[in-house]
Amino acid sequence: MIRLAINGATGRMGRRLVALSRADASFNLVSATCSEKSANLNQDAGELAGIGSIGLVVQARIEKNPQVVIDFSSPAGAVYAVEYCLTNEIPLMLATTGMDKSFESQVIETSKKIPVCFAANTSLAVNLTMKLAQIAAKALGKQSSQVDVEIIERHHRFKADAPSGTALKFGKLIADAMGQETHRHGRHGETGQRPKSEIGYHAVRAGDDAGQHTILFALLGELIELRVAASNRDCYALGALAAAKFLVNRNPGMWSMNDVLGIDV
Repeated sequence: MIRLAINGATGRMGRRLVALSRADASFNLVSATCSEKSANLNQDAGELAGIGSIGLVVQARIEKNPQVVIDFSSPAGAVYAVEYCLTNEIPLMLATTGMDKSFESQVIETSKKIPVCFAANTSLAVNLTMKLAQIAAKALGKQSSQVDVEIIERHHRFKADAPSGTALKFGKLIADAMGQETHRHGRHGETGQRPKSEIGYHAVRAGDDAGQHTILFALLGELIELRVAASNRDCYALGALAAAKFLVNRNPGMWSMNDVLGIDV
């Protein structure tokens, strides 16, 4: 069994990770953590996840020598996870979003010493849709001056960052293929005619939406629309657990969800 630590175990994703890892015979959940300021500190991780007591108390620091760490926490929690895993030479599945460029650079340096999977989204369907978006962008690249790209994302009211890390990843993949130089986050007022060199992002925050992304490739007279939607958070948790299994015994490096899921289109 793989000794697993979940950093951010009391958040919405963390609780599903606790429940699903306990249902997977491949894992032995040995550590569950949250912020030291959280009201959930020192409570039973299973009780918080809705599966009953599992005899594992949520603590502020990772303990019991895990073989792999999954981080679905906060920017501060992610920094801690990276430092912990680097110091202890433990593989890291990092899925926290809303990080700055300096942190991303730190993760890249860390991956030279330990295996890391740094994913804006761990869903199989989302990662496959990213491949489809890349295919569309490459095919339309020669006509990029005639194509308007817009990305609309919807998430629950509690999400702290906007646009989502997944939306930004879609935008980067498309821009790399088509050459857009401007990433515009929303529009209002007298904006004038839409420039051809931009990708537009629009973030909706409402209710308990588990996550939806729509990518539009709009030409005059025709439209390509790619849409992927989650009905609950289990798809993200299952993808993260698959990544954790994948990382154990891998060589140091920056691994992707495409590597984990075997997506090669």
